[in-house]
Amino acid sequence: MKKYDTLTIGHISLDYNIDYLDNQIIEVGGAVIYSSAAAYAGGYKTAVVTKVAPQDKDRLNEFVIDKEDIFYIPSNKSTSIRNKYHTADKERRTCTCISQGDPFEIKDIENFNTNIYHFAGLIYGDFDGEIIKYASKKGKVAVDVQALLRHADKKTGAMYFEDWKDKKEILPYIDYLKTDAAEAEILTGLTDRLEAAKLLHEWGAKEVVITHNTEVLAYNGEEHYTCPIKARNLSGRSGRGDTTFAAYITERQNESMEKALLWATATVSTKMEKPGPYKGNRDTIVDYIHQMYKEYNLY
Repeated sequence: MKKYDTLTIGHISLDYNIDYLDNQIIEVGGAVIYSSAAAYAGGYKTAVVTKVAPQDKDRLNEFVIDKEDIFYIPSNKSTSIRNKYHTADKERRTCTCISQGDPFEIKDIENFNTNIYHFAGLIYGDFDGEIIKYASKKGKVAVDVQALLRHADKKTGAMYFEDWKDKKEILPYIDYLKTDAAEAEILTGLTDRLEAAKLLHEWGAKEVVITHNTEVLAYNGEEHYTCPIKARNLSGRSGRGDTTFAAYITERQNESMEKALLWATATVSTKMEKPGPYKGNRDTIVDYIHQMYKEYNLY
């Protein structure tokens, strides 16, 4: 059995992205695509498990990673989301679920040998607490909380956020938890990102990463670090959090929290300057660090 550094689990999504001027771009996206690309760029052995309807298998071509490491499972439906952005910086949007793929089950991941199980879902119901518990017995678990907070109305598809009712039961099984600033507030009721990270750690998450449009924060119960995002334009804004988290958790296997955070923030900064998943490599990321993060002197 092939050994991987990270296994990313999530749905590919056909996204209808409409900007604040009503210009529409239809593109294949989803956390699983952006996350796996970021891990692969760092030089890590990366695999994905994804579900899509057979008629939509061409979406698999959007992955950056090696084809032999893409594990496809047929689904009754494919995930598709409409994102209407209300501001030029794309920080405010209204999302509508057009369709949702089948949930991931324990049997979908039980035959893998990987250091990290990265759950990169999009909508509530993509996976549940039991699969997280199972994965925690086999390796480290990384969870993007989006798919545990973002619900879709079954009649209209309108997407909305609500607190994760099982959080205190499941958080102790999670090695790396990722939220954005708004999700952290939903989970904790706190607007201060560091205080929210401390509470999430107190509830059981071993290491917490909170993204914001200006910086990324990491906290492990003993120390915390922040690192600024330095993207020179936002043309590749989609997939910001996914890229950050995947780069962080993979680099973290070999490096300190501070160094992994710099790596992740530099990766997402350079990724945001071009649309689509990141297609660079370690050399291009190191070059970006030397150019844009000279003050850190860590790489």
